[in-house]
Amino acid sequence: MTRSSPLLALRAGLLARLAALMGGRLRLYDEPPRGAAPVYALFGPSETRDDSVDGARRHRHAFALIVLAKPGSVRSALEVAELIAASLDEADLSLSGHALVLLRLRGLASLRDERTGEARATLSFEAVTESAA
Repeated sequence: MTRSSPLLALRAGLLARLAALMGGRLRLYDEPPRGAAPVYALFGPSETRDDSVDGARRHRHAFALIVLAKPGSVRSALEVAELIAASLDEADLSLSGHALVLLRLRGLASLRDERTGEARATLSFEAVTESAA
């Protein structure tokens, strides 16, 4: 039997939650889409570590979601980032093959790319998942 990936299960849960709560207005991608106009979000860097305890197979995740907006529009990136933060911080997500133990917003940062003027807001999260029996 193949174990399901805790990171992929977490990503699927995040996508489902954001799609349901934001009425399909948020576009969340793995890679920047060709020709898509901002505002959209990307899965950023992530790290998953074993965090097993007392026989329970657990994983600790650190991950980022990056909101990109058109040049000169930091406000639109921050507005969407705040919606994402409110939707996910301490949310109870349903994950396939895993249970979500913790989901917490760790920080929010914004910047403007000096070369392109593109605005970005990066949300940093931590999560703990536990494999289903």
